[in-house]
Amino acid sequence: MSIRPAISTSSASPTLEGAGVHLHRAFGFSEPKTHDPFLLFDDFRNETPDAYAGGFPWHPHRGIETITYVLSGSVEHSDSLGNSGTLGAGDIQWMTAGSGIMHQEMPSGNLNGQMHGFQLWANLPGSLKMTAPRYQDVPGKEIPQIIDDDGTQVKVITGAFWGQRGPVDGVAADPLYLDITVPANRRKAFKVDTYRNT
Repeated sequence: MSIRPAISTSSASPTLEGAGVHLHRAFGFSEPKTHDPFLLFDDFRNETPDAYAGGFPWHPHRGIETITYVLSGSVEHSDSLGNSGTLGAGDIQWMTAGSGIMHQEMPSGNLNGQMHGFQLWANLPGSLKMTAPRYQDVPGKEIPQIIDDDGTQVKVITGAFWGQRGPVDGVAADPLYLDITVPANRRKAFKVDTYRNT
């Protein structure tokens, strides 16, 4: 097995989005070629409601897909197509904006006021920019979890890994999206297809 070194790493930078939500951006629009087809990756992790209560009121998206993964707290969402719902801890939402959609995302903390999640944006190829908007809401209980002999835990959100396939499908970027937890003081190597670069 050959080892492919990381070309670069990035540190998340604090920023404000929506109606004053404090978050950390791991990468954004300034590095499109490095992370193509991904446009940005945000970590919204806050200990107090003041840092996120304003949420993300009504705003448009077009020509992209947004992937929201909630780890703690919840996110209420609604859109211009009449869809609405709540994502709880462990849940995933994959939104294809396609030809255009208006939506809002309003976070709430857990019993201790904490809110944590990630959002990834993926660019749609030109041939799919005008596709019909759609949502895939996936409850956390439907996400396969694998536990290796050394205690490493892998949740397969989309793509195939260790014989399991994630429940999110039909995504143009064909990503492999995993939530990996390696036990403390251990190292773990994972096979990654050579065509994957982010």
